[in-house]
Amino acid sequence: MESDSTPKGKMRTGYTTGTSATAGAKAGILAILNQEKIGFIDVTLPKKSKIQIKIEKCEFDKQSAHCYVIKDGGDDPDVTHGAEIHTDISITDNAGKIEIDGSDGVGRVTKPGLGLDVGSAAINPTPKKMITENIIEVAQDLLKKNGIKVIVSVPKGKELAPKTDNPRLGILGGISILGTSGIVVPYSTASFAASIRQSIDVTIAMGNDTVVLTTGGRSEDFARNIITLPDHCFVQMGDFSGYTVQQCAKKGIRKAYVAGFIGKLTKIGMGIKQTHVKGSKVDMEFLAELAQRCNASSDTVQEIKKANTARHVFEIVSTKNLNGYFDLVCSEVYNQLRKHSEEKFEIDVIMFDFDGNTIGKYPR
Repeated sequence: MESDSTPKGKMRTGYTTGTSATAGAKAGILAILNQEKIGFIDVTLPKKSKIQIKIEKCEFDKQSAHCYVIKDGGDDPDVTHGAEIHTDISITDNAGKIEIDGSDGVGRVTKPGLGLDVGSAAINPTPKKMITENIIEVAQDLLKKNGIKVIVSVPKGKELAPKTDNPRLGILGGISILGTSGIVVPYSTASFAASIRQSIDVTIAMGNDTVVLTTGGRSEDFARNIITLPDHCFVQMGDFSGYTVQQCAKKGIRKAYVAGFIGKLTKIGMGIKQTHVKGSKVDMEFLAELAQRCNASSDTVQEIKKANTARHVFEIVSTKNLNGYFDLVCSEVYNQLRKHSEEKFEIDVIMFDFDGNTIGKYPR
């Protein structure tokens, strides 16, 4: 039976704060180089597709430019939707160097565990890479003799920050410039649940009974490196782990690999079936108790209790060489998901570090 893969009333995707900042930076450089206003700009996304973004304002002279973009979150209920993302571009004497920093309304990192240096602007690695690559696309000649400085600011960032998780994570004074794919896929429970069911149905219709359930795009990419299965066997369950394994049990899946990073896997291991960022936190007491079970010193246990994020715990554990710790987190995930699946199928849990190395597994 044929099915139409585009659901009726399909939700509109948007673009991230990282894509918005990239658009402003690229437009600013082109305005300086061509000495003309830029109204629309093509931004190259991390997966190399392109998206056209409107530049709301573009001012420039021979050495600098100021542009801003209005962030469009599509149909995603995101606090940054409609925010102005400003970029100031200036030409420097540092030949070949592209510097990126944040100003008003972009938060500053005050705690470890976020994959960003304490004291730095909360601009994530993917947006930084996007800004750099998009500038290089258009300014290779300029970079032979000069450098380029990009300052990102968000005029309403200070007001928006309390509506995000930033204060709890120790990012103070503004929002973060985020995004891993550059695109915002609408976060809608009903549409996400439908897409999970559809994915499992396709797997079964194609004659497979094994799925790889991942918490997002990066964990899926890493899982593909170690698990050889057809494309249709990979299912992004996002935050809906409990629901996904129930559907697998109902639809007759025989085996599921569950792959992710420490943050989402810990939440699943704690028994949180719907791990969207709001309303569910990683419990440091839970992670500290696992460390105790690995015979960690009392100092290490205390350090984990005070950790800022799951990633911070990953950093602590990695330096202390707590043997078997990540396997233990995976075993907690296994126990929870086996329960939700009524033990109807086999489950293998895999944890990656942030470079895609396998650091935890259950069963071994």
